[in-house]
Amino acid sequence: MSTQSLGNITRRGLLGAFAATTVAAAPFYANAAGFLRGGGDIRRIRMYSGRTGERLDTIYWIEGEYVDEALDEITFFMRDWRNNALHGIDRRTVDIMTAAHRLLEVDEPYLLLSGYRSPETNAMLRARSSGVARNSLHMQGQAADLRLNSRSVNQMARAAAACEAGGVGRYSRSNFVHMDCGQVRSWGS
Repeated sequence: MSTQSLGNITRRGLLGAFAATTVAAAPFYANAAGFLRGGGDIRRIRMYSGRTGERLDTIYWIEGEYVDEALDEITFFMRDWRNNALHGIDRRTVDIMTAAHRLLEVDEPYLLLSGYRSPETNAMLRARSSGVARNSLHMQGQAADLRLNSRSVNQMARAAAACEAGGVGRYSRSNFVHMDCGQVRSWGS
């Protein structure tokens, strides 16, 4: 693209271009947004799913605005892979994940173990494990279970907890961290 053609691009066009080239706020949430400041006016999330084989690398925030198309991609990527049920993923959860990832200073994308869970999937998992909440925030699109090969559960949990923006669960035996945009709290070991 030549320098001359840049003059014809509108801000909306730029937002659309960013979205096309890639495959929210309660008071307790303010700290996560604070960790995202200073990194420019762009927020990016990178994940892959071992269950579906899909990868996501998208810019979902540009200059103070969420990119709706990117949020739609995130919602699809974080769907209930067992039955392909979709539910909007809360922007606050994505921001917490992004802030924690930035604090960890890694290039590795998250491995998404669980994003949205349909009520049917949640009930099935509850029947198999005592560690699944009846009213899990996964069913509201407000939680994610994540893993990084290059960081320990404790390192990930400390980064998420530093955001002081939601719930952080350590599941060391299963090697993942739960992050949500609910009340600030922590559990597990």
